[in-house]
Amino acid sequence: MTAALQNDLYLRALNREDTERTPVWVMRQAGRYLPEYLRVRQQAGDFMSLCSNPELACEVTLQPIDRFNLDAAILFSDILTIPDAMGLGLHFETGEGPKFSNPVRTRADVEKLPVPDPTDKLRYVMDAVSTIRRELNGRVPLIGFSGSPWTLATYMVEGGGTKDFSKIKGMLFADPALLHEMLDKTAQSVISYLNAQVEAGAQSLMIFDTWGGVLSPADYREFSLRYMQQIVDGLTRKADGRKVPVVLFTKNGGQWLDIMADTGCDGLGVDWTIDLADARRKTGDRVALQGNLDPSALYGSPESIRANVKRVLDSYGEGPGHVFNLGHGIHQHVNPEHLGVMVEAVRELSQR
Repeated sequence: MTAALQNDLYLRALNREDTERTPVWVMRQAGRYLPEYLRVRQQAGDFMSLCSNPELACEVTLQPIDRFNLDAAILFSDILTIPDAMGLGLHFETGEGPKFSNPVRTRADVEKLPVPDPTDKLRYVMDAVSTIRRELNGRVPLIGFSGSPWTLATYMVEGGGTKDFSKIKGMLFADPALLHEMLDKTAQSVISYLNAQVEAGAQSLMIFDTWGGVLSPADYREFSLRYMQQIVDGLTRKADGRKVPVVLFTKNGGQWLDIMADTGCDGLGVDWTIDLADARRKTGDRVALQGNLDPSALYGSPESIRANVKRVLDSYGEGPGHVFNLGHGIHQHVNPEHLGVMVEAVRELSQR
C-alpha cells in the first residue's frame, strides 16, 4: 500500500528501543512562523478552509519536513474538528481565536450531542491523513492527534477560549454527572476519530490535554485522566505490521506524570516546568518522554539555543526513550532559522 519507512527513529524511541541519536520534531511545526505556510494560508482564505482542504493540509504538513531535518510529520488540523462535527458552529474571529455559535450549557445541549462518524463529517481529515501519508512516501512517520475530552469540553462549554474556566468549572461543581455524560460522549468521539486516522495511515497518535493543568489533583483524575484512559483502552494499537504508539500530553501536568504513565500509553509529552531527569524518576522509565525545551529559548542566539538543547539532552541522560521537542507549540514570531539551529544541535549533540 505505502512505501517502507526510511526513518523510524521516532517510532523506535517511543517504543524505548535503542536509537543512534535522539529523534526530534516540534509541536505546531506546520504553522505561522513559516513564510511558506502563510502563503498557503492566504491562498486557502481562512484557517478552517485550510484544514478542510486535504491537498493544502498536506502541503503545509510537508513544509517543515522539506525545510528541516525533522524525524516525524504531524497532521495539519485543529483540535476543535470534533466539536465542529458535533454541530457547535465553529468559527474563528480575528485576534480572538476559536468561537462556537452553539455552546453546550444545558442537559438538553448534552443530550443532543452526536458521536460524529469520522468517515462522514470528518472525512476531510481522513483524506488529509491518507494524502499526507502517500506524499511522505516513507520519509518519516505521520502523527495523528486529537484534543483530550476535558480540553475539548472546555471550549464546548465556554464557547471559545477562556482565562477563568468559570462555565466549565461551574458545570463540574454544580452538575458533575452532566459533565461526565458529556466527557463520555466526547471520549467515544475521540476514539472513533483516532482509530479512523490510523486506518487512513497515521503511524502514531498524540492526545493534547491543553487545559488539564487548570484542575486540582482530584479533579484531574476524575475529569481528565479518566477519559484519556478510556481512549487509550479503545485505540487501535497496531497497523501495517507494527505498533502504533500513543503519547499523552497534559500542559502543566508534570506532577501527574506517574499516574499518566499508568494508563498504558507509550509516551508522555513533558512541558518545560519539570526537569526531564525528575520526569524520568517519576515515571520509572516505563514510558518514553517527549520534550521539553521552553519554546521561548528559540528567541535566543544560536549559541544559546545549542546550550539549551544540550541542557535538555543532559537532563534526560543516557538510555533510550527520549524524543526531543519543545515543551509546547512553537511561537508565531520565532525566526525559522533558529528552529534549524535547534534541530541540527539535537542531531549533532545526541549521537550515540
